[in-house]
Amino acid sequence: MSRRLPAILLAVAALLSVPFAVVAQQAQPLEGIAAIVDEDVILQSELNLALRNVVAQYAGRENQLPPRAVLERQVLERLVLVKLQVARAHSNGIRIGDQEINQTVAAIAQQNGLTVDGLRQRLVDDGLNFEEFRRSLADEITVQHMRQSFAQRVNVSEGEVDAALAQQASGGHQYRLSHILVALPDGATAEQIATGQSKIDGIKGVIEKGEMDFAAAAVRYSDSPNALEGGDLGWRTLDEIPPAFAQQIRQLQPGEIFGPVRGASGFQLLRLAEVRDTNDTSAQSITEYHIRHILVRVNDRQDEAAARAKIDTLRARIDGGADFQEVARESSEDNGTRGQGGDLGWFPADAYGEDFGRQVTALADGDISQPFRSEAGWHLLQRVGERQSDVTDLNRRGQVRETIGRRKLEEEYERYLQEMRGEAYVVFRVGDRAESVGGASVPGG
Repeated sequence: MSRRLPAILLAVAALLSVPFAVVAQQAQPLEGIAAIVDEDVILQSELNLALRNVVAQYAGRENQLPPRAVLERQVLERLVLVKLQVARAHSNGIRIGDQEINQTVAAIAQQNGLTVDGLRQRLVDDGLNFEEFRRSLADEITVQHMRQSFAQRVNVSEGEVDAALAQQASGGHQYRLSHILVALPDGATAEQIATGQSKIDGIKGVIEKGEMDFAAAAVRYSDSPNALEGGDLGWRTLDEIPPAFAQQIRQLQPGEIFGPVRGASGFQLLRLAEVRDTNDTSAQSITEYHIRHILVRVNDRQDEAAARAKIDTLRARIDGGADFQEVARESSEDNGTRGQGGDLGWFPADAYGEDFGRQVTALADGDISQPFRSEAGWHLLQRVGERQSDVTDLNRRGQVRETIGRRKLEEEYERYLQEMRGEAYVVFRVGDRAESVGGASVPGG
């Protein structure tokens, strides 16, 4: 899957990684209700299709999946969270337009080597309803927008960036982690805490006895949304690991397990899979250009023909010996730069878009461009100079700020999901929470 595709495509991974026929086999709609979620419902047909997608992804590894009843519960919980997030997003005014859905459908079609019409026909041939497919995508895109809206709540201070950079200077590494979560509700009672502790201890015991490896135990027992991925958390720097765990993680060897520990979400086991060095001492530089410009706007007061005639006249004046800066001060319609003789300062070529950048890079120092059109109107550019700027520290600070922000966003959104799930009215019509391993019941299951 292309890294450029939206994250929501993970939700339809089965459509990208296994034959359509496998996913669609016997996909006949059922009228039964699998769950009631506030004022909405999850149909048995929705659950069945989601289950088939998961099973298809585990083709040849079915023994890693939990018993059917447990798998149903895990998949149903995912569907419940999607329903709750979509409902909350709609109440917050988040709506997904047809254009965004169309773009996502086109991306999926391209990833499968199909046109959109070809994708539509493939779905129909395999017994899948194209409109239902679009609605499912709309829900997943809505969830992504909901999550992105939380980024506004995340603040990363310069002090946090400084501390993380200092830590990196003493040895920069990334850690590939997996986890198993036994969730606890907000305000958990003493009995709930004891039950959670007993269950996580039981899971760890099963792993230590060799009855099941960590990934299989995560699939079967974890309450985390990534349980079906074996609890894989991917590669993370220490900035992306909660501070309560970071120091302990640094002391682990690959393959070792840390925990159980009590966190904001409940009890966790963490496993370190791999470690890799991320120290990069190479300098990073970019080419910047010093540019002056003159803008003649196209608007209600000045149509296309009038604007083009004016910019041509200004270019003729400069060709006749007029100073570019003086012409800019007299005639440029960019109020932000006119007083400085049209000076835009130093910037990378693509700072104002690709078209603008092509004009900049095509000039030599001292040259003046021919008139060209942008969304704002007609431009003339004068290239003053070119330089190489060292952006090593700037880029590193930006990367660290991004990783800290991502970790904070994950923590914030996970708490939000727990609160939303705890407040929701949810009734399951299918499934059984009973689960066992090696004939021994796992406490709290």
